[in-house]
Amino acid sequence: MNIWRKKSLEQMLQGVQSSALKKNLKAKDIAALGIGAVVGTGIFVATGEGAHAAGPAVIISFILAAIVACLCGLSYCELSTMFPVAGSTYSYSYIAFGEIIALVVGWCLTAEYLVAASAVASGWSGTFVGILKSIGISLPQTFVASPSKGGIVDLPAVLITLILTTLLCYGMKESAKLNNIIVGIKIFIILLFITLGVTHINPVNYSPFAPFGWQGIFAGTTTIFFSYLGFDAIATSAEEAENPTRDMPLGLMICLAAVSLLYVAVAVVLTGMVPFREIISENAVPGALARVGINWGSALIGTGAILGMISTILAVLYGQVRVFMVMSRDGLLPKVFSTIHPKHQTPYLSTIITGITASIIAGFLPLGIIVQFLSIGTLLSFILVSLGVIVLRKTMPNLERKFKCPGVPYTPIVTITCCIILLLKIHAITWIGFAVWLSIGLVTYFTYGRKHSTLQNAEQSSASKIA
Repeated sequence: MNIWRKKSLEQMLQGVQSSALKKNLKAKDIAALGIGAVVGTGIFVATGEGAHAAGPAVIISFILAAIVACLCGLSYCELSTMFPVAGSTYSYSYIAFGEIIALVVGWCLTAEYLVAASAVASGWSGTFVGILKSIGISLPQTFVASPSKGGIVDLPAVLITLILTTLLCYGMKESAKLNNIIVGIKIFIILLFITLGVTHINPVNYSPFAPFGWQGIFAGTTTIFFSYLGFDAIATSAEEAENPTRDMPLGLMICLAAVSLLYVAVAVVLTGMVPFREIISENAVPGALARVGINWGSALIGTGAILGMISTILAVLYGQVRVFMVMSRDGLLPKVFSTIHPKHQTPYLSTIITGITASIIAGFLPLGIIVQFLSIGTLLSFILVSLGVIVLRKTMPNLERKFKCPGVPYTPIVTITCCIILLLKIHAITWIGFAVWLSIGLVTYFTYGRKHSTLQNAEQSSASKIA
């Protein structure tokens, strides 16, 4: 069997026709899905962590991350309009580079989405329990912390994951309505923080601006970059867009613009209000307002953070389920992952399996080291999407492109270079953890996926008929 065999456009579209997913997402839904994924834990938690790594120059870290994400967003726009299918980078890699690369990418995305959903659920639990404590309600430590933190199970993290899993089982239209409402509230909360905080900026807090130099700035960028996984989550929705050639690029561009402005604005205000060494990562944004005496604003922002993380969990679970579904449809995972509910028209079994797995990770496992390799998968995905644009311009020059990435090959090359620079800044132990996970994926492929691959079996069947 040829593990480098590529999918044709016809084979990819056949898979879309057999999926029977509802096409009911508009550009605003797609943009809100991305904003819901990107503007979550990143803006409420990672901003503080990035500030500890870069100092006030975390502002530059966010600008660099935004530039790389925006450049890659142009490549996503081109590929998502060419191939309006679920699976995002996995699907693009299958047609551009072949089956083995697609498997590697899909496996990387699996780790990212599962761990990201679990990590955000844990963050949600910590913030939720903290708010309850502030109003005099204390829950038993046994049921609000994982075993590594002295408890038995982080029950709030488990419950929120399972509730959102149930919602996704009923359909993306219903989930999108809830997500749009939450995203609207979240943006209002963030704008409120900026409005309240800008009047309490002390210019002294910006000095020294870059205490750790460019090394600190790049460290800050890699710390917060996992937040941009949301752009890949947008691409997984292409198969459910009403008009993918219009809605996908429009939704991506709206999301990119909104997210970049919000992140940079929050970084400017936060590091201006609080000396960077005194920022509390777990409570960065609400804590900054409490520090200057705006307690009502702090409580409101904390509530907004709770809602914001819900939309992030929803978007990340959604992306994970769609990647599982497409890999299963291709035979690389068991068929149970691509079974569509006859009434709700959702991959409900895949959704249930994903939700239960994520809830177990969130409830019982320590996430400190695992979370660190989220950025590796995100950056590798961005590299392959950018490289895919260059390759497909050569291999499929006549295929209609409703949106064309400007400046090819230079724009993708700049994106790839930036991603490689950021990858080189990631700690060695993180790469070791990533290598272990990747090895598990390759074993899965060579023991199951290669034998059951729809593409490989179709080619063998055709060869037998010719013989």
